[in-house]
Amino acid sequence: MRVVISSGHGKYVRGASGLIDEVDEARKVVPEVAKWLTVNGHQVIEFHDDISTTQQQNLNTIVNYHNNQTLDLDVSVHFNAYVPTDGGRGTEVLYLTEQQLAADVAKAISEAGGLINRGAHKRSDLYFLNGTTEPAILIEVCFVDAAADVEQYQGHFEEICRAIAQAIAPEPGAVADQTIRMSGKVSWFGGPEDMGVSPSEGLAFIYDVETKPHIFLGEQPPGTTGLARRLDPETYYIAMRWDYENPLTTKEALAGDDVALVRAPKTGRQFEAHPADWGPHVDTGRVADISPGLLEDLGIETDDEVEVKFPGRLTEPPEKQPKRPPKRRRQPKRRRQPKRRRQPKRRRQPKRLTRKPMRKRSRNRTHNTG
Repeated sequence: MRVVISSGHGKYVRGASGLIDEVDEARKVVPEVAKWLTVNGHQVIEFHDDISTTQQQNLNTIVNYHNNQTLDLDVSVHFNAYVPTDGGRGTEVLYLTEQQLAADVAKAISEAGGLINRGAHKRSDLYFLNGTTEPAILIEVCFVDAAADVEQYQGHFEEICRAIAQAIAPEPGAVADQTIRMSGKVSWFGGPEDMGVSPSEGLAFIYDVETKPHIFLGEQPPGTTGLARRLDPETYYIAMRWDYENPLTTKEALAGDDVALVRAPKTGRQFEAHPADWGPHVDTGRVADISPGLLEDLGIETDDEVEVKFPGRLTEPPEKQPKRPPKRRRQPKRRRQPKRRRQPKRRRQPKRLTRKPMRKRSRNRTHNTG
């Protein structure tokens, strides 16, 4: 199954606020649910609106994004609000056509989080449910202003997210036969120029250069001791929020020989990349960080979209891939030898003329007069 899941409202168009904030919490739930859907062998696309500044623009942006994807199900994650209370109000799931699925998800959240089950409710007045072209549900996880709800939600966060994923799309088979697929925004990391990491920062599952020597520089950059700054930015590597409990992505497996296939929909270019670290943080709204060299050769920039498949391999020979030839690594410049100072030419000394001794004229010499 292919699922597109988005957080309600947006970075600049805020939702409900109480003991917790709706937008902030929805942005935590979405990636966690996506993780468990992926573990269950399904394809997942996450979306968060970081652009819109008005409510209508926000609604249009979210619905248009969902409708531009190829998918089987649309899911929107929200949190409810009413009147502040110390008690609990519960969870509910809204639908237009998917009554049974909405009921299943509401029940799963209720049982996993100890929340009141408010059930499934048909709503024909919601832009998201009316505007999306595929089957859709809108989840109201709990009430942000109900103290008992917030306590249960925070105490059972992972169980709730896992239950949502299981109710949406149950695990189809053995994990060993699965391929993890993720898509979303991307940025770059690693190498001597990455000032976002400390000089001593290491990597999550690579502890020495010999584990994957091909993605590291030959020498530790001056003034650093950590492996993050020693990554060779011209090689292809990737960081994602790997699930170490999944047999496909344990620390040992990620440190092995499997590679990810990274594709840029914007350019159609795709390359293999070696897992190198865990990240980026969920608050960035990105699904992956890649090497500067890979970002450049994909022909994209920070916050452009990528599709990641792990494990993944190129199915076409490299010469058929729409890519530029790899750059040659610059050779270190040779030191110029200092020029020898030319010695000034010696002036030729003019030859000394040796005068022949002149004959002495006789003072008594007589002139011939005739």
